[in-house]
Amino acid sequence: MNHKQLKLSAIALSVVLGLSACSGEPPKQKVQNAAAEPVKQMEAAKEVTKQDIQSAAQRIGKSAANWQIAQFGNLDYIPDSHRAKSENAKFWIQAAFYIGLTRWIDATDDQKLENFVKEVAERENYELILERPYHADDHAIAQTYLWLAEREGIQEAYGPTKEVFDMILNKPPQVGLEMSDSESSTGKYHLEGNCQLRWCWADALFMAPRAWAQMTKVTGDPKYLEYGDKEFWASADYLFSEDYGLFYRDSRYFDAKSDNGEPVFWGRGNGWVFAAIPMIIEQLPEGHPSKERYIKLYKKNAEGLMALQKEDGYWPASLMDPDKVRTPEVSGTGFITFGLAWGVNNGILTDQRSKDIVEKGWEAIAKAVTDDGRVHWVQHVGKSPDPVKESDSQLYGTGAVLLAASEMLKWDK
Repeated sequence: MNHKQLKLSAIALSVVLGLSACSGEPPKQKVQNAAAEPVKQMEAAKEVTKQDIQSAAQRIGKSAANWQIAQFGNLDYIPDSHRAKSENAKFWIQAAFYIGLTRWIDATDDQKLENFVKEVAERENYELILERPYHADDHAIAQTYLWLAEREGIQEAYGPTKEVFDMILNKPPQVGLEMSDSESSTGKYHLEGNCQLRWCWADALFMAPRAWAQMTKVTGDPKYLEYGDKEFWASADYLFSEDYGLFYRDSRYFDAKSDNGEPVFWGRGNGWVFAAIPMIIEQLPEGHPSKERYIKLYKKNAEGLMALQKEDGYWPASLMDPDKVRTPEVSGTGFITFGLAWGVNNGILTDQRSKDIVEKGWEAIAKAVTDDGRVHWVQHVGKSPDPVKESDSQLYGTGAVLLAASEMLKWDK
């Protein structure tokens, strides 16, 4: 809907009144017919306030966080192929949840959740997975350790990560960014290609660069941010399409075409990067020379993404081919909504269209979270647009919802 009041009336009915439980069909907007009852629509619109949206964000974020934590030790809803890795707190799947959870804690100051994060980090001895020391995925958990080091002043929280980062700085990878089709194994973990010694795929830009910036913040040594900044831009310049304002997942997709003949841009792949950019910007010291460059990239990516939101509020799993996967997909939508909401809240996106798109995305997310906090419609682990079922749920999907909810708590539009 284009009219602001009708837009808010949809939120009033589907979010504020808690119509978030999923049915067996893709979520549909559960509102009265606007043409049949315009007076009731306007009355509902008048009752919606920023406090209503913030209240809904509080409810959804809290329930999602608590539901996900309650499932640890009982992840049988996750396919066998990725269950063991999902149970590993150091692996990127859980780490992406903690990135969302720590952001939620920053917004709510929830001491119980903070204690939970501290217990997990202590249990893992603040260590990384060391079978693939260069791999960005295995640096994702460092963001939580470094968050604790800064927030709690826990010095030992960053020691193991510093050792790995120092090793990388002493022996920087000498490979290109082209993804080969050959895979190699490092025991139970694998490399899609030798280029993964660097950040040659879109997901990596969510997993690692922020941690390098955080390391500079907690140690005061600029060399970590310098490396992270340099490697981020090498990858971003390589993977970003100026023509479409979107990120290719990796070099194998440069020439790939979807069923409709359009380029293949993966929804969650773009969500990974778009969510990362704001969190990297926040770590930059005052006056950092790359800040304006990050903001410029953010605006280009935002424009490319906003043009592709579906009528139901979700972003397609295949951004340029919405018919490829017609069901909702919440992980990409969550990351993208977070990124856009951050831009509005920080005065970077100021037009009404951007605000409307955020509200529509948030409404879609709310519909995919059941009253007990389970996040539905999350594409499982992959690297391309794949089918999604309503019952599909994953930790990083909850992390994406928590990121979005943390920004909607601040919604003042």
